[in-house]
Amino acid sequence: MRVRYGYPRIHILLRREGWAVNRKRVYRLYRLEGMSLRRKRPRRHVTAARRLEREVATRPNQQWSMDFVSDALFDGRQIRALTLLDNDTREALAIVVDGGIRDEHVVQAVERIAAHRVAPERIRVDNGPEFVSKALDR
Repeated sequence: MRVRYGYPRIHILLRREGWAVNRKRVYRLYRLEGMSLRRKRPRRHVTAARRLEREVATRPNQQWSMDFVSDALFDGRQIRALTLLDNDTREALAIVVDGGIRDEHVVQAVERIAAHRVAPERIRVDNGPEFVSKALDR
């Protein structure tokens, strides 16, 4: 069955195959199965159309990626982990785990790794609120 088929289209297909079923029964079964069709297709953002292709890392230390992962302990306390990866070798350069990681901790982790390795040409991050800080920009 096609994802974009609503119940009227399914009714037509059933009738073509020889099933003597009315539209209301098809609708009832369609809804019982939890199926639904969105009324409007989502608009694609204009910025997505102008987005450049991501450059693929071809050598080590060309591009690093940073992101946060969070989890909860058995007693409900939240923990966060900052992961720092080399995109070419897929090596985990650093994983910093703490209850709350501030922007200074992110800068210290990057500087600590860059002291042992060559600093990357580019660091890729998502545009979440964790990476919007003056300390990280410096």
